[in-house]
Amino acid sequence: THRAGQATFGNQARGGGMFNPTKIWRRWHRRVNVTQKRHAVATALAASSLPPLVMARGHKIGEVAELPMVVSDGIESLTKTKQAVEVLKKLGCGEELQKVVDSRKLRPGKGKARNRRYKMRKGPLVIYSEDNGIKRAMRNIPGVETASVDRLNLLQLAPGGSFGRFVIWTEGAFKKLNEMYGTPKGGAPQKKGYHLPRAAMENADLARIINSSEVQSVLRAKLEAPVSHARKSNAMKRKSVMETLNPGSTERKAALQKASEKGTSEFTEVQKAKKARVEASKKHNKQHKK
Repeated sequence: THRAGQATFGNQARGGGMFNPTKIWRRWHRRVNVTQKRHAVATALAASSLPPLVMARGHKIGEVAELPMVVSDGIESLTKTKQAVEVLKKLGCGEELQKVVDSRKLRPGKGKARNRRYKMRKGPLVIYSEDNGIKRAMRNIPGVETASVDRLNLLQLAPGGSFGRFVIWTEGAFKKLNEMYGTPKGGAPQKKGYHLPRAAMENADLARIINSSEVQSVLRAKLEAPVSHARKSNAMKRKSVMETLNPGSTERKAALQKASEKGTSEFTEVQKAKKARVEASKKHNKQHKK
């Protein structure tokens, strides 16, 4: 009939489309200024040479001789993975490679069924100048990544947005950095109009600056807080103040109140005492007053 198959557009019908599918016209990308991207790469490169930041990111560099680690260009001609692993272990990266292998865990969620079943930590990043086989030799080592110095990727230098990646440089790649990014005193030959970001403070230890004798000597003396007196309270109106001045006043006041309430044992005792006092007064008057 003419109505056959016309319900298959709905998400509840057999053969229908899914509800709220991901649209291809979503704004997937964001525009970032070129200078900002260059600053980000330069900052990530600078952070990779500071051992505290590299260790804070989780890399095991206890056996590494120094940072930044620069090796000879001969490593670029390696073609066998076995040779590459041996070189990395001699450089002190054995603990780092073992950490990556031990971190292999099953991914939680639906990613297991989407060709990313396992996840593991990031290892060292090897940056080379010319690929004479190093890319092939390193590609099968878990956690190890390679990058050309001419095409540095910020996602590799700062995975997850946290800088401090453990980077291994070849000598040729390390020498190219001055040509690409320049020096603090001069511009970058290969990037027109680009200058390295200048630090806002030469000494970032703010506590040391504030506590230095030069700064402390010109500061005003610390202001003392004005002396405040407690507010005076009327003991006749506030029970807590009366209790402080006259301990036991609250209990005595409660006893007097019970003595004036009919039906209480205290009231009965007070009436007995009053009756006895009245009778004693009458007896005394009868005997001694005529």
